[in-house]
Amino acid sequence: MDGKAAPNGVATIEDRILRITGYYGYYPGYSSQKSASRSSVIQCKPGGNCPSRHRGMTRQLSPLSVAEDSAAPILELQNRSPSGICRHSRVERQSRSEEGTQTHTESSSQEAEGQTRCQSCTSTFLKLIWRFLIILSVSSSWVGTTQFVKNTYETFDCPFFVTWFSTNWNIMVFPIYYSGHLATAQEKQSPIRKFRECSRIFGEDGLTLKLFLKRTAPFSILWTLTNYLYLLALKKLTATDVSALFCCNKAFVFLLSWIVLKDRFMGARIVAAIMAITGIVMMAYADGFQGDSIIGVAYAVGSASTSALYKVLFKMFLGSANFGEAAHFVSTLGFFNLIFISVTPIILYFTKVEYWSPFSAVPWGYLCGVAGLWLAFNILVNVGVVLTYPILISIGTVLSVPGNAAVDLLKHKMIFSVVRLGATIIICIGFLLMLLPEEWDEITLRFINSLKEKKSEDHADDITDSSVHTRSRSRANGTVSIPLA
Repeated sequence: MDGKAAPNGVATIEDRILRITGYYGYYPGYSSQKSASRSSVIQCKPGGNCPSRHRGMTRQLSPLSVAEDSAAPILELQNRSPSGICRHSRVERQSRSEEGTQTHTESSSQEAEGQTRCQSCTSTFLKLIWRFLIILSVSSSWVGTTQFVKNTYETFDCPFFVTWFSTNWNIMVFPIYYSGHLATAQEKQSPIRKFRECSRIFGEDGLTLKLFLKRTAPFSILWTLTNYLYLLALKKLTATDVSALFCCNKAFVFLLSWIVLKDRFMGARIVAAIMAITGIVMMAYADGFQGDSIIGVAYAVGSASTSALYKVLFKMFLGSANFGEAAHFVSTLGFFNLIFISVTPIILYFTKVEYWSPFSAVPWGYLCGVAGLWLAFNILVNVGVVLTYPILISIGTVLSVPGNAAVDLLKHKMIFSVVRLGATIIICIGFLLMLLPEEWDEITLRFINSLKEKKSEDHADDITDSSVHTRSRSRANGTVSIPLA
């Protein structure tokens, strides 16, 4: 751009423009002076001394022109450190280090989030496995108890003795609970102190002789009646029928709680109770309301009724109990059975109602199997209610029906009639309806509303996406379309 000087002293086009526009800092040779000063700054090497540059700037200039001429070198020199290292490169390195630190932090947070998510998934999986094992254990123990009783009847037809012998094993429930306390608790208590602590289920004064007779006697009688009637029903009906009829106790518990405890009325549970009664009638009608079938149905329904009465009275007089208190109470029932009810099998033996001879003919293996499985079922019921949800125990109980059906079909070659099969299915459906929570209608409505809201949000998102796509296409065609609301 440099050219020869014009006659009027204007050397370059830039000088001419400045002269014409009347720039206040103009003087002849302004642009050449400015370019020379810039070139001198650029030619200075970092870290080196440039004394010639300072000496070459001793020309006589006006103050304004000097300030303007030196403005650009000062701005460039401010970006350099005394050691000649450019501050701009330092800022770049600092920003890069900050970006690296931020990237490392984000990656570490993502790894921590992934580990937390993996741990939560593992804990959820273990909880599901634990609940499945509880359900399977409850169902298998009840199926095993029922099938062992059927096998015991082949050589030993003494249902009350089996009931008494099995109930005596309840004494071991509290010692088993205390062993678990010693194995798991951090602050271990002595057996007497733990026994007194769990005795509060009977009142603030603990277990006294009066309370022992007053509170334990009715529950022990109901316990014995429930088990005895259940065993009598197994003499007349198949294990599948008896286990299905025993599931009606849920309906009886609801009806008694509604009448006696004034619990909340629920239409779904009323329907479940009607279905249970319908199943009972169909089961009794299977053999034409005659023979052993109707007697067996009566025994099974009586067992379910006494079981329901036991649960309602327990809730009325003793309320809710933790695992330790429940273990103490069940062991107390075992002691009461051993002390006061032992006279009953003796009377039945000498009256030859339940007589066996010789003594060595008693199938102690089957009896111990029945008692052990019954004890395991009672412990699992109490442990499962504390450690998991009560609904899981109920599901395990109702699953004993298909479990017994499988054993009867495969081992005993049972053929189920259509009426019995229909009655069993109706009773099981009614049992499952009983498991619905009290707020099931509100929960269902909230779930339906959430689905509707989610569907409307997805629809709005689809409309937004389609409008954005239409607008982008319109812009590409040179027009703008405004979507109508």
